[in-house]
Amino acid sequence: MREPRFPAVEEFKIRCWSWLAFWILWLLGTTTRKQRLGGDDLLARWQRGEQVILAFWHGRILLMSFAYRGQKACVMNSAHRDGEIITRILRRFGVTAVRGSSTRGWMGGLKGMLDAYQQGHDLLVVPDGPRGPRYQAKSGVIQLARATGAAIFPATYSAAWKTTVKSWDRLLIPFPFSRVLYVVGSPIFVPRDATNEEIEAKRQELETALTTITTQVDNFFSGQSSSTGESFSGATPKPLPPR
Repeated sequence: MREPRFPAVEEFKIRCWSWLAFWILWLLGTTTRKQRLGGDDLLARWQRGEQVILAFWHGRILLMSFAYRGQKACVMNSAHRDGEIITRILRRFGVTAVRGSSTRGWMGGLKGMLDAYQQGHDLLVVPDGPRGPRYQAKSGVIQLARATGAAIFPATYSAAWKTTVKSWDRLLIPFPFSRVLYVVGSPIFVPRDATNEEIEAKRQELETALTTITTQVDNFFSGQSSSTGESFSGATPKPLPPR
């Protein structure tokens, strides 16, 4: 897919913001102390060379690449300036991107993701992106799972020391040297012959799973009890395996 072109001034801004954001992320990735709850099934699939789909909310996108332990990954991103900044940052961390979004160029982006899967990439999907509504999953990830047969793994994280941006997605930013806990939910499978009703049921299942584990991991650090189901109390976090 052809790379987007920007006017000289916009290109300069994109390069500056990409450079600054990369080094901020590098600092956070280097200094934060990362652990995980769950994910044994996901790691075992990666060890067997299987491809998967990882789904996570837009507000938890910042440090997700640091938990990735697969061979190579691809994400769909928009072609406007903000999307281009994210694309260039992810490229530095070894994640490729195809152009498209749920609001613009979806069919081209879907084809690009399917092509990437055929080339051996895992697929990273943000089901409430790029503009929300927050915590409302769109059906695109379910369509990808139906087309590829890959398992969808809901994933999220939270941090002991953090701030939240006052944006539509409430982007969570851990502070340097904070403890960060990643959580991976149970896999979701979509039959290749799934009907529209089954696709909607799987979409709701994914939305509920992501919302549940995100609430639970936030409560893990706040000391609150979860009202969304089983809590993490008594569970022992494990270190992330080396890359």
